[in-house]
Amino acid sequence: MQSPEQNPEAMKAAMAHVRALLSFIGEDPDREGLLDTPKRVVKAMHEHFRGYSMDPAESLGRTFKEVDGYDQMVLLTDIDLQSHCEHHMVPFVGKAHVAYIPDGKVVGLSKLAKVVEIYSKRLQVQEKLTAQIANAIQEHLQPLGVAVVIQARHFCMCYRGVHQPRAWTTTSRLTGVFLENLATREEFLRLIAIGRND
Repeated sequence: MQSPEQNPEAMKAAMAHVRALLSFIGEDPDREGLLDTPKRVVKAMHEHFRGYSMDPAESLGRTFKEVDGYDQMVLLTDIDLQSHCEHHMVPFVGKAHVAYIPDGKVVGLSKLAKVVEIYSKRLQVQEKLTAQIANAIQEHLQPLGVAVVIQARHFCMCYRGVHQPRAWTTTSRLTGVFLENLATREEFLRLIAIGRND
């Protein structure tokens, strides 16, 4: 996705759509408080959906083998997550917990958080987001297994529809040893619980 400054014609067209939506809800897009709203909305959308212009392969492409044979779990907990529901285009926010067991190579820890960001900064459903993160790590690192758990609150449930602002949605995706080995799975879930209680 090009930045608004890089594509002024597209920005002008998008701003016209925002003005139309303001009129649709009964507002006057020419009143003082809304004059700059179309520009602000378009710029905000560029930030919200920047994941479309990002490639997880770039984040996961540089790995390290000098880890003294480390072959145990690597776990990053409580990664802040902000995304948008593809059904209503309203936010869902929460935490992601990502783990993998290396098979000879590791990746920088920030890259795991980057993969979460790349996929969350797109229109999403939480189930798909969870699978995309796990699949990308599995594909590019070829570890012995990957585990991803996402816990989020969905504004489409909090402030419209069923109006359940305290409800959390939890999704998980497990591959390899996390799926096949009960002890490994239980260790992952126990470590997540420790992190959540800090």
